[in-house]
Amino acid sequence: MTTAELDHVDRELIRAAAQVAATRCRGDNHTMAAAARDHDGRIVMAVNAYHFTGGPCAELVLIGAAAAQGVYELDTIVAVGDRDRGVVPPCGRCRQVLLDYFPALKVIVGARDGLRTVSIADLLPDSYVWADHQLDAEVDAPPGTR
Repeated sequence: MTTAELDHVDRELIRAAAQVAATRCRGDNHTMAAAARDHDGRIVMAVNAYHFTGGPCAELVLIGAAAAQGVYELDTIVAVGDRDRGVVPPCGRCRQVLLDYFPALKVIVGARDGLRTVSIADLLPDSYVWADHQLDAEVDAPPGTR
């Protein structure tokens, strides 16, 4: 999907994340912003918490922020860098966590002239899916331990 094909809500998500990146990301501690839409159209936003020990990315902070607001099902997510860097794809750790939490999630990726919406599963082909193994463990668990 090209930029021209992104629907209105996806453009709204990009604008929301870009606004947070421009106004809330300051210095080295907060350099990325993320915005996600739930199935009802509600938008949740967050910024990363950089730390030299590997602080959480904006996408991971967003998962916690969404839960704190009672949002447990996300439909689409995007991350935008500060200093007008534009859309930035999720790192490998974020891809795995997003897949585990929201297997049907759509992610906006690509450069300004080639933005597109893809499924999180497409960003991690042939990947380990934590939720699949949790369901198996629950089914195989001895009686009384579920």
